[in-house]
Amino acid sequence: MRNLYIMGAPGSGKTVMALGLALKFKEQGMKVAYFKPVGFASRHDDQSDRDALLMKEVLKMEAPVEDIVPTKAGLTYLSANRKQERLGDILSSYRRVSEGADTVIIDGAVFPYVMASWGLDDVNLSMEMNASALVVIKIENDLCLDRAIFYNEFLERRGVHLSGNVFNNVPRPVLAKTEGVYVPLLEEKGYRSMGVIPRLEAIAAPTVEEFYQELGGEILAGHDRMNLQIQDIVIGAMTMESALRFLRRATDKAVILGGDRSDLALAALETGTSVLILTGGLYPDVRVLARAEEKNVPVILVHYDTYTVVEKLHMVTHKLKPEDKEGKRLTLENIEQYCNWQAILDGLQV
Repeated sequence: MRNLYIMGAPGSGKTVMALGLALKFKEQGMKVAYFKPVGFASRHDDQSDRDALLMKEVLKMEAPVEDIVPTKAGLTYLSANRKQERLGDILSSYRRVSEGADTVIIDGAVFPYVMASWGLDDVNLSMEMNASALVVIKIENDLCLDRAIFYNEFLERRGVHLSGNVFNNVPRPVLAKTEGVYVPLLEEKGYRSMGVIPRLEAIAAPTVEEFYQELGGEILAGHDRMNLQIQDIVIGAMTMESALRFLRRATDKAVILGGDRSDLALAALETGTSVLILTGGLYPDVRVLARAEEKNVPVILVHYDTYTVVEKLHMVTHKLKPEDKEGKRLTLENIEQYCNWQAILDGLQV
């Protein structure tokens, strides 16, 4: 049996990569299982389990979700004081999930270092399961490549077998730089690139509902339009003249602003906005809600400040649903077109 441990930062598309490879391996006649040792425990208890539900359906797995994602780590997980018990739970669940499989695709935690205090981070768990590591790289700027090289060097020094790296969900403006600068620099360091996958909004852009699940708050308008996708975020902390340039330039966007900025909110509603997120717990002018209802644009009121909202939304990614046939088709197509899946498979440890 071969194990592939997929690691990366939030938003890198680890689960989408797991789905695409699983679909391709399954197409090759292999029996593939999916395992996520450490989920993320947020105030929305079912959020992390969506990945397991998706993969359970796609791979026709009989294992219960509780075995596919045996433990979760929240922001205060050390309070539980259950280190050895959790390791036992993870390994027992892994044995049950992997029984009869040719290949197990293991989905890393939200950050590779989660639960490092207990030695249950991605690196230690990959060694426990004799898994090869695939690093999924999220590119936003040059520092993202530095982080990827740092991960590779650390894995190598710890003795983890490296399957390679995939630049995933790459924004179009940095695609040429990724192929012409980042890939050569990575390979000069001795680490293999297994593909550069461009960002595809249909499977990458989060929805208003997914933003709401992270933020909570109160939906003031547009209750039936929560499935709108969000391709950009604009922060309304500027003058009206400056704001209008940004608002007109971006489409399918979330606009984050204080509830007292009625002028800016009304302007945003005329420029292809998917959702207004009002911060500070300030209710907007009635004209804003009336216009939002006319335009059928969701309005969400939260009590966080703008900075906190932006930080929270930075980790939100789109999660495909089991019934999303088009999303699954596009995911497989991306793997076939842009990823050297055969080399990844051939390089796995037996």
